[in-house]
Amino acid sequence: MIYHRQMRVEFNHCDPAGIVFYPRYFEMTNSLAENFFRDVVDFPYEAMMAAGQGVPTARIDMTFHAPSRLGDLLDWQLRLIRLGGSSLDLTLEARCAGERRLSGTQTLVQINATGRPLPWTDEIRARINSYMEAT
Repeated sequence: MIYHRQMRVEFNHCDPAGIVFYPRYFEMTNSLAENFFRDVVDFPYEAMMAAGQGVPTARIDMTFHAPSRLGDLLDWQLRLIRLGGSSLDLTLEARCAGERRLSGTQTLVQINATGRPLPWTDEIRARINSYMEAT
């Protein structure tokens, strides 16, 4: 399955020319991951943080295909491609009216309060695997 989330480009995302300032895309990718964990994995970030855990980005590689402008409605797509012991590899893509704006890959790693990798629990692993198998 592909996880979709729409996000409108807001004023705070843009540079003075009215196009998305590229670091703001990384804020959007974080929002996409946060909502994926809430909606699909049923492990929202606030529950992770309360448990002394998190899923920061360990690697990200993006290609910017076309600029996005203030008011554009971006259709973000997240695909799971690999579930590791404590990591999760994804592909990301954002489109507007069918035009690809950016695409790339990202690796998230579940960590404990000291910043060390933390293996997925059986329950979380099963939820992520179930979503991957539905693809």
